[in-house]
Amino acid sequence: MTQTTIPTIRKLLICVRHPFDQWNAPEWFGERLRREFPQAEVVQLTDYDRIDKEIVDVEIVIAWSMRPSQIAAAKKLRWIHSPAAAVHQFMFPELVESDIVLTNAREVHGSVVAEHVIALIFALAKKIPGSAQLQTKHIWGQQILWDELPHIREVAGATLGLVGLGSIGRAVVKSAKALGMRVTAVRENPAKGSDGADAVFGAGQIGEVFRQADYLVLAAPVTNSTKAIANAERLALMKSDACLINVSRGELVDEAALGVALREKRIGGAALDVFSKEPLAADSPLWDTPNLLITPHTAALTEKLWERHYAVFAENLRLYLSDRPLLSIVDKRRGY
Repeated sequence: MTQTTIPTIRKLLICVRHPFDQWNAPEWFGERLRREFPQAEVVQLTDYDRIDKEIVDVEIVIAWSMRPSQIAAAKKLRWIHSPAAAVHQFMFPELVESDIVLTNAREVHGSVVAEHVIALIFALAKKIPGSAQLQTKHIWGQQILWDELPHIREVAGATLGLVGLGSIGRAVVKSAKALGMRVTAVRENPAKGSDGADAVFGAGQIGEVFRQADYLVLAAPVTNSTKAIANAERLALMKSDACLINVSRGELVDEAALGVALREKRIGGAALDVFSKEPLAADSPLWDTPNLLITPHTAALTEKLWERHYAVFAENLRLYLSDRPLLSIVDKRRGY
């Protein structure tokens, strides 16, 4: 019997640092990998000071982003894993044109972000932010809330328009259908199926999704074709009482055009979890835009976040060690 040789990883580098604590890889992440995968040399950095030194002989990297110069220096690099679902920050020629495999955390965030989407829909439909503001002023605002357009309304029977049918989009469809909503969606290739949506349109028919939606949800990756996809022209297609929700990336929305649409009451409201520049500047006009609900990029937050990250990455590492295809591989040419 031929004995199977377990490949040795020269180095696995974890360099995941962010000003927001919850986005940082906890110490136990690297420690657990060392215990479970003793054939790996796991290096976990707490800052970026040594990354250029460590990168030269690394085989696997877990990181939010990398620079072209680092890709050039990492001669042994074979696989990059991003803890984010969005990977537009990696889409530079040195990586796209290389043989390095890029995976992302699309399966980590889908169900959690979908919960946030549903929470935003209910908040907008039931005017929860307005009630909270009236509470701080000790005002019984029943008549005020009802008189303000759009009226408080039911979610069941409303149409949810969805741009993107990835892991987040599919989870949103499931939750929305359970609430009795009608779902229309747009995806690059409608032949891939509806994933439970009532109707699916191609990119060339995206205007129909904007026209029909009572709640228009953006859950698409950032690509050249999706940047500012919610621009003045498409916002003008929306119903006067419809609401826009963005849980993808800020680049998908023309924020200035959205501000105009809200101030002039051309649409009913909006909820943004992501912005073109984060943190959102204190002097941004968005803070004071009427009928805009802002959440500070919290859609994917959960106490289980890094447990989910570990489960996804460890499964892929087992596949890597056995020379089998990895999960959640990014098509670098398409950018997602």
